[in-house]
Amino acid sequence: MAGHSKWSNIKHKKARMDEKRGKEYTKLAKELTIAARMGGGDPEMNSKLKLTIQKAKEINMPNDNINRAIKKGTGELESETYEEFIYEGYAPGGVAVILEIATDNRNRTASDIRHLFSKHGGNLGETGCVAWMFDRVGLVTVSSEKLADVDEFMLTALELGADDVREDEDLLEIISSVEDFMDLRDAIEKVATIEDADMVYLPKNIVEVNDEDTAMKVMKLIDVLEDHDDVQNVYANFSIPDEIMDKFE
Repeated sequence: MAGHSKWSNIKHKKARMDEKRGKEYTKLAKELTIAARMGGGDPEMNSKLKLTIQKAKEINMPNDNINRAIKKGTGELESETYEEFIYEGYAPGGVAVILEIATDNRNRTASDIRHLFSKHGGNLGETGCVAWMFDRVGLVTVSSEKLADVDEFMLTALELGADDVREDEDLLEIISSVEDFMDLRDAIEKVATIEDADMVYLPKNIVEVNDEDTAMKVMKLIDVLEDHDDVQNVYANFSIPDEIMDKFE
């Protein structure tokens, strides 16, 4: 799991940058529309929509934007028809990559993603080529520095239904099944400040990337993939030493 949180921290910093904010809004609006289309526009009856609304509010997405995206999903407003699917591939150094995609033009997106992998030293693979290396789980992240007693909190999280709690630098990662995720998230929120919460693909094993040139290629590929309009989320199973990772920041 090492490296995952470090990269997540970098993504958080990037998301806070003004030039990234519009892209974050666009991706979350798409996610809101899809969630509402699949499960209806009432967040109390649609856990995916409820989670996405929470994520949108965390980055200060205006309520008008949120409501408009939901109405597109319920059919009250006209909208593009988005498809959701998964792409899998390899970054340099044998790093496994999973992409969550949402697009209104599958052929365009496939061409774009294949080009990005190829350009940056990776390759887009067949369905199932790396999925077995990941578990689909709920992940709630809490800052250990904001907790009065880390050990006590870890026990509390397990009592609340977490499958596992892992410590990674100044973060605690609380892992649950997908089915228990929303209930656990709501319970954790009552006892701690949540830094991030989502359903993710968690790597079972980590690829250590200690060569600086390879590491920079891996991070560059992930960066350009995350920047693509049709890529909602990127997951990878790498670990890179802090001294190399810090150069990328």
